[in-house]
Amino acid sequence: QVQVEESGGGTVQSGGSLRLTCTASGTIFSVDDMGWYRQAPGKERELVASISRSLTAQYADSVKGRFTISRDNAKSVTLQMNSLKPEDTAVYYCNVLWTHNAWGQGTLVTVSS
Repeated sequence: QVQVEESGGGTVQSGGSLRLTCTASGTIFSVDDMGWYRQAPGKERELVASISRSLTAQYADSVKGRFTISRDNAKSVTLQMNSLKPEDTAVYYCNVLWTHNAWGQGTLVTVSS
């Protein structure tokens, strides 16, 4: 069984920063991609950033230059979010991809104007 644990959400003022961390545990021998998605009220879940096992990162256009994803180790990833905007408000979900796929329970990020 695989567990995906997220931490670091919260409330911050516009222009502030937050750091999200995700760690996978359980029976995973080799993790491929790890990524962060978000879902705002009334909207579909969208990719924010992802990073491959070879450390290739990709970002949504809306967060380029503000967010940075990094791979802490084979099963842990961090999303550093700077210059946050109210439109970044959403529930952020971590996704872990290996031979299967698993999601975290989500962590709420609220950016006030």
